[in-house]
Amino acid sequence: MEQGSQLDFGPEAARDEEEPRVKRRRLFCVEFASVARCDTAVAQCYLAENDWEMERALNSFFEPSVDESAVASRPQTPPEPETCVDLSNEDTTDSSCKISSSENTHQEDDSMFSLITWNIDGLDLNNLQERARGVCSYITLYSPDVIFLQEVIPPYYSYLKKRARSYEIITGHEEGYFTAIMLKKSRVKLKSQEIIRFPGTKMMRNLLCVHVTKCGGLPNNILDVWELLGKPEHCQYTWDTQMNSNLGIPATCKLRFDRIFFRAAAEGGHIIPRSLDLLGLEKLDCGRFPSDHWGLLCSLDIIL
Repeated sequence: MEQGSQLDFGPEAARDEEEPRVKRRRLFCVEFASVARCDTAVAQCYLAENDWEMERALNSFFEPSVDESAVASRPQTPPEPETCVDLSNEDTTDSSCKISSSENTHQEDDSMFSLITWNIDGLDLNNLQERARGVCSYITLYSPDVIFLQEVIPPYYSYLKKRARSYEIITGHEEGYFTAIMLKKSRVKLKSQEIIRFPGTKMMRNLLCVHVTKCGGLPNNILDVWELLGKPEHCQYTWDTQMNSNLGIPATCKLRFDRIFFRAAAEGGHIIPRSLDLLGLEKLDCGRFPSDHWGLLCSLDIIL
C-alpha cells in the first residue's frame, strides 16, 4: 500500500510496506522525467542503463559526452510537454464522470456509513484518462461518505477537484505522487488534519490523518474488517496479477495489500461493519482495468 492514509478518530500507527519492484521503478521514471523535463520513456532508458541509480542516470543525462563537449556544450534541454496526461482539460460537462451529492440521495441515510479505499495507480500514465473516468464512475455509483486514494498525481487531483465537487479533498503531498482523503461535505465535517512524515522512507511515504465529526470517538481496540466479517474469499486479495493484467506481470501474485482497520464506536453509539466488496473488476473499453489494485468498498451500520 503506497503511503499511509486514514480517517482518524484518535492516534494511529502505520508501518512502511515494501512495494513491488515494478512500481518503484515506475516512480523513479516519473521523478527522473520531472527533474530532467523529458518523457518517461527517455527516463526509463537512462535509468536502465545506470542500474536504476537516480544520481548516476541524471548525471548521464545532463553531462555531455566527450564528442559533444569537443564541439560545444550540450544545449539546454527544451521543456517537453507534461509527462502526465492533463486530465484537467477534459470537458467537465461529461455527466458520466461528474460527481455530485444530488445524484445519489439514497446514501443520505444516518443509519449507514460507507467508504472506499483504492490504490488508483496514477503512476501508470497509460490510458490514464479512461481509467480515471472508470474510478469516478464507481464513486458516482456508490457515493461513499469517505474515500481514501493512494498513488494520486497532480493531474488526477485536478480531475477529481473538478468532478467531485460534493467532496472536500485533503492530500498528503502536492507533487510527485501522494495519498488523498475525500470527505462528502453533506455527511462528514472536517475538524483538523495532519501529515506524519516517515523519515526513513525512500518512496515519498507519509501518513495523512484527518480528524472528523460524525460517528463519535473510538476506543483502543482495533479490528481488521475483513477478518471481522469472517474472511470472505471474494474480497481477500486486492493485488492479483492472475486476474489483473494492467502491469503485464507473468508470475501469479496474490496479496492483501489494501486493508481496512476498524475500532468500535464510542459510548452512546455503535458502528458495525456490514459488508466488504472489491471494485474495479471489469475491464474498461481500452482493455485495461481502472487500476492494478482492486478497490475496497466497505459499508457499516450505525446503531444509535
